[in-house]
Amino acid sequence: MILRIPKPISGGLILSYKCNAECLHCMYACSPKWNADWMSEENLGKILSQLAGTIEPAPYGPESIGLNHGLHFTGGEPFLNFELLFKATEMAHELGIPSLFVETNCYWSTNDKGTRNKMRLLKESGMRGILISVNPFYLEFVPFERTERAIRIGLEIFGQNVAVYQPEYYRRFKEWGIQERLNIDDYLKLERKEEFMRNVEFFMNGRAAYALEERLQGAYPKYPAAAFFNEPCVPSFARQWHNHFDNYGNYIPGYCGGISYGDCRDLDSLLREGIQPEKHPVLSFLINEDLQGLFNFSKEYGYKEAHTGYFSKCHLCTDMRKHLVRTGDFQELQPKEFYMHLE
Repeated sequence: MILRIPKPISGGLILSYKCNAECLHCMYACSPKWNADWMSEENLGKILSQLAGTIEPAPYGPESIGLNHGLHFTGGEPFLNFELLFKATEMAHELGIPSLFVETNCYWSTNDKGTRNKMRLLKESGMRGILISVNPFYLEFVPFERTERAIRIGLEIFGQNVAVYQPEYYRRFKEWGIQERLNIDDYLKLERKEEFMRNVEFFMNGRAAYALEERLQGAYPKYPAAAFFNEPCVPSFARQWHNHFDNYGNYIPGYCGGISYGDCRDLDSLLREGIQPEKHPVLSFLINEDLQGLFNFSKEYGYKEAHTGYFSKCHLCTDMRKHLVRTGDFQELQPKEFYMHLE
């Protein structure tokens, strides 16, 4: 049976996986070690022209933004190539794509003048808002005073269309008087491991499942594979909102780094034709049989269950795919570099 792909009504364009940071929690395993491979203007045009017919505005209209609405430019760190970010904004605005915003870690916000100039240029080219990432993982790489500057000037330029993700961490950093960078081990001296992720949204997938294991030992329980067999993955694949499209042309379902529906540069055909299960067994198992089907399939390729267990169903899924990408040729496991940068 052909697997139908949902028409995306919101999402993000990953302009590159290259980043100034190598955050321990990164669900897309971004880092400075990636080749930049920035999305070409030709591919931008192909993808944006098709998304123009599907992306819906945020609830308060096309001039507003929402975390799971409209279209955002992301990475990696999109400000590493400001010229491309500016061009992408112009193109999307000309196509009438609503609720445009950019996601950033603010490494570039080193002074008021430069920060204000960049934000003004983006707003004049059609950018409607900015999403500023705030958490202990970015804090290892970006001084908090830069984050504060970007928020202050962002409010001046974009008004209410400044989103801080996550505000609870912003509150904590302000309360503790942090201004510079702080590595995660020193941060955990300020905050008990048991409190580390309380009252904040956190996804134990991507690099997090591997990089944080030692640091959060005992604070985050692990379970055997069978504990996740009855947890469906279908919503991640079936949802229309907040999917991603990367610089290699992959249509990525939800937050599932390393999985591709197919080529988003020909999105219309992909939505029309769907996915052939025999050509994409990993996707087929995840959609039709959930994790147990993929677990049994992976064992046929020599996968062995981790004796220490798994933090989440996403951890189990990523670990199986990390094995499969080394042992077989699966078109849906893209980009391959994702699996190289997990640890």
